[in-house]
Amino acid sequence: MKKIKPAGLVILALLCASFWEPQFAVSSDSIKWRPFKEGMESGIKNQKKVFLYFYSDSCGYCEEMEKVTFKDISVIDLLDKNFISVKVNADKERKAVSNYNIRGLPSNWFIRENGETISNLPGYIPPDMLFFVLKYIYTDSYKSMSFKTYVNNHKTSGGKVLK
Repeated sequence: MKKIKPAGLVILALLCASFWEPQFAVSSDSIKWRPFKEGMESGIKNQKKVFLYFYSDSCGYCEEMEKVTFKDISVIDLLDKNFISVKVNADKERKAVSNYNIRGLPSNWFIRENGETISNLPGYIPPDMLFFVLKYIYTDSYKSMSFKTYVNNHKTSGGKVLK
């Protein structure tokens, strides 16, 4: 039987490694939330858009977003890779609530890299819809087309939204 030389083992190991996907590369199962001030500063410093989520512990729709929308792997991945996610407790951070003129919860805001507001979307947002809105914002499509046009351009023939 022929022995494999050490150089051959290195090549074999590299070849095997190119087909292996490590477990630690798997997506996180939760969003990396930041506090208001830190998150807003990080967005500007790192030139990333900010997803700003206002909630209250006593808000039923907020609880639903926590249990459903913010547990969706596609939403988690898109937020963690492309946004600074900021979670604001509306009961405790009254100044932020006042600055954004929050009238109901949950309230979801999309902020440019320079800190300026892009848009807001009040109320509960199901995972598929939030994913689509986040893509619309992240890709800067909001600068060149309406959301309706974006939706129409990204549907399959069966009417389902492409991810």
